[in-house]
Amino acid sequence: MFRKVLIAEDTDYMSSGIRMALEGLQIQVVEYAQYCDEAFLKFKKALLDKEPFDLLISDLSFIENPNPQKISEGEELIETLRALQPSLKVIVFSIEDKPYRLRHLCKQLSVNAYVWKSIHGQKELRKAISEVYAGHFFISPKLNGVLKEKESLEITEYDVFLLKGLAGGMDQQEISDALRKKGVKPSSRSSIEKRLKLLKEYFNANNPTQLVAVTKDFGLI
Repeated sequence: MFRKVLIAEDTDYMSSGIRMALEGLQIQVVEYAQYCDEAFLKFKKALLDKEPFDLLISDLSFIENPNPQKISEGEELIETLRALQPSLKVIVFSIEDKPYRLRHLCKQLSVNAYVWKSIHGQKELRKAISEVYAGHFFISPKLNGVLKEKESLEITEYDVFLLKGLAGGMDQQEISDALRKKGVKPSSRSSIEKRLKLLKEYFNANNPTQLVAVTKDFGLI
């Protein structure tokens, strides 16, 4: 089993499901940090002492610290620690369930497990630790479908124009009028509606506001 584990979680460790999930696993050293900067310092000290952590269990979002933080989010913490120790195993334990975010974490950042904080979270976290130790990838069964590859969608300048229009507060008729003035086709409301529907489906957005937020995260607008 893992010898040394670092937990980055803003919930009180003693009352969190993590503590109960770790019970009985015979992990020799468990250290806990409420903020990312604190986790980074503990991790760096362990490296300097030549007693590195084997596993990081981290949330993605943390309560705001009154003191300025260099690292404020779990995703950045994971990237930073992996740069220092590429062999580090990482389990994300979070309430986040946005498909595009999960795909980024699992495919681009290559986390070893993603456990969704839910009624089954404690049980699934315990299983994730065992699976990762055995060299396997684990994701909560409820979220497994989000990692399936989607048919690629080419994002065009036309799409970017639609998204920027939405971000600027324009409705579909105003976007249609703007396209006509620029001589861009298709410019009908029905064409715009169909394209926006396709974009919402591709980015798993429930409404135009969420679509704008997601595409901003991707740096499209």
